[in-house]
Amino acid sequence: EPNAPKYINTPQTVTYDKGRQVFGLHLAKEAMRKEGFVVVVEGNMDVIASNQAGVTNIVASAGTAMTEMHLKQLKRFTGDVRLSFDADNAGIAATERVIPLAQKAEVSLRIITIRGAKDPDELISKSISDWRKAIGKAVYAPDWLIERYKSQFDLKTAMGKRSFTDALLATIRALRDAVEQEHYLKRIAELTDTTFEAVSSKFAAPAVTPESTLRKIKVQPKSPDHTVLEHQRLQDHFLAMVLMQPKLRHLLKESSPVYFNEGPARTLLEFLKKNPTFTGNPKLATPLQQIGDYVKIITLQFEELYQSLSYGDLEDQATRLKHRLIDVYVKIQKHRLAQAMQAAKNDDELQALMKKADKLNALIK
Repeated sequence: EPNAPKYINTPQTVTYDKGRQVFGLHLAKEAMRKEGFVVVVEGNMDVIASNQAGVTNIVASAGTAMTEMHLKQLKRFTGDVRLSFDADNAGIAATERVIPLAQKAEVSLRIITIRGAKDPDELISKSISDWRKAIGKAVYAPDWLIERYKSQFDLKTAMGKRSFTDALLATIRALRDAVEQEHYLKRIAELTDTTFEAVSSKFAAPAVTPESTLRKIKVQPKSPDHTVLEHQRLQDHFLAMVLMQPKLRHLLKESSPVYFNEGPARTLLEFLKKNPTFTGNPKLATPLQQIGDYVKIITLQFEELYQSLSYGDLEDQATRLKHRLIDVYVKIQKHRLAQAMQAAKNDDELQALMKKADKLNALIK
């Protein structure tokens, strides 16, 4: 779809616990040890592009849902985490949410600022050298926050000074080193033209409520329909399995194209149904070239999550994913039918919708 997101921020499930997984970790861990740091991005395509450009110590969070568990997982290989989320409002808000988590996980967090592009993938396509330079110029998180809030508040006014200090003190309280805390308290006093004693007094007082900070004026992204997102995730993982393991193609016999979203997922499904013995490189299959990015992503998902499983375990997982996929498809269609029934103009229209509902029920019996 032309307006589809570059990644799907999926709900957490038993099959895929996004609180525990970081995309591409198995490919990045040796490079993380060698380079001494890890780059964390939002999207899977950012990881793929960076690997192709030779920067391999890179992983992706599940969308922007970076967790303390993610950070502790990365800390096993390096305590130097460099974050490069997208340069839009949602990416910046997500970056701010990670900073206190990094303090809890006791990792050193730096922020990579991308200029002239919306995300690492776009920057890499323009200049690999600029991507490497951006990584090298990553700024320690508290310093990044100070520069960000300086542009948000008028530090010449009393209200601006108050909001600026409120927004920063929560992060400074989370710092574990007293010398580091004092350094930033002095920096705040300098920027607001206030005495160190006044800032220290405010720092020692109980924390202010979120309503008095910048969070009050942030534009929050709308919550997605998690059922629809789960449906997409199930399609991705099921198709990854049947693409990479030809022995699972028998599961496609009763997999109707209507269960899959129009676009890359349905295109791949129909290709595999028509070519059940296909075992070549997906890049070499002409019908798949138009959905090359999608194929790359689900191929990496398979390598990350399923490649080490025995065929028996893989078949069991794929079978459960297929049944769950159909269940979620039915749930989505029932919701749409219920809305249509409410808007039905006459009994004939209502009866026709009820017959469709009966057919949906038959799918899960």
